[in-house]
Amino acid sequence: MATALEQQLHTLDIVLDGLMRRYKERVPDVQAIINAMIQEGIIANDDAIENDHIAFRTMGVPQLGIASFEKIFLHLGYQKRDRYFFPEKKLNAFWYAPPVPRYPRIFVSELRVHDLSDEAQRIITSYTDEVPIDPVDTLDLDNGAEIDAFLHRPLWRTPSYADYTRLLQESEYAAWVIYNRYYLNHFTITVHNLPDGYNTIQDFNAFLERRGFTLNDTGGKAKVSADGKLIQSATVAEMIEAEFAGGERHMIAGSYVEFAERRPLDEFVHIPYTQLKREQRREGFEAANADKIFESTYSTQTAKRV
Repeated sequence: MATALEQQLHTLDIVLDGLMRRYKERVPDVQAIINAMIQEGIIANDDAIENDHIAFRTMGVPQLGIASFEKIFLHLGYQKRDRYFFPEKKLNAFWYAPPVPRYPRIFVSELRVHDLSDEAQRIITSYTDEVPIDPVDTLDLDNGAEIDAFLHRPLWRTPSYADYTRLLQESEYAAWVIYNRYYLNHFTITVHNLPDGYNTIQDFNAFLERRGFTLNDTGGKAKVSADGKLIQSATVAEMIEAEFAGGERHMIAGSYVEFAERRPLDEFVHIPYTQLKREQRREGFEAANADKIFESTYSTQTAKRV
C-alpha cells in the first residue's frame, strides 16, 4: 500500500508530465536543444537533464494570483520560500522548494494589477471577473489529471487583439498572461551537472550559440547574482501564431528555455563538482537575474529572432 508521500509524488508526477508534454509541443526550442545536446554527446537522453525549476505567471487579483495558484503545489508537498518584488515590472513573486530534491523548484510571479493604469485594470478585470471564485478551491488536489487539465484550460474568454495590444503597450507581462493564462512559462536545464566543457553558463551559452539558438541579452547573456554563485541565461521566446477573439490571428511571444548554474556555497568549495549535493550549492533565486530573464518574452528580445 502506497504511503501518503508516495501518493503525493505520484500526483505530482502526473502534473509535471502533463506540463512538460504540452510545453515541448508548443516550444520547439525545447526538443531542439535536447537533440543538440544528444548529438554533441553531452547527454544520452532526455532523462539525463535535471530540471532546476519551472515558472508560472499569474494575474494578481483577489480570486487568482499567487494566493490561488500556490495551493496546488503546497498541497503536493512544496514549501513556500522567499518573496521577490520587481518594482519596474510591477510584479511580486515567490519560489517553492520541492518535497524531495529530484523535483524542480517552482517560481510563481503575479502582476500587481492595481499598480497599472485605470484603463489597463479595466481591460484585465473584464476578463478575470469571469472567474467569480478561486477556481483552485473547486479542484480535487489529489487528482493529477484534474490538476493537469485545469492548468491547460482557459480561465476566461479568448482576448481580443485590441485588448492584447493595449496591454502590451503598458505591460508585456500582462499581455502574455491575458493570452497564455497558466501555460508553463519556462523550464530550466541545470548546467552544473553536465560534463566538463558544458557545465558552466559561459560554456553552455557558447554551445547554444554555435547551434544557432538566440539568447536573451538583457543585462548580458549571463545573468550573475551579487554573490556570483547563481548564473542564469535563457533563450528568447519563440513567436507563435495565436488566435484571438473573432478568429483574428497574429504572431505573439510564446515560452522559452532557461539555464542555471548553481555554484557551491563557501563551506563546500573544496568538494569536487561531481560529488556536490544539491543542498551544498547556492539555493533560491536572485531578483536582479529574474528581472532580466522575464524579458525573454518581451518585444525588445523577440525582435531578435528572425
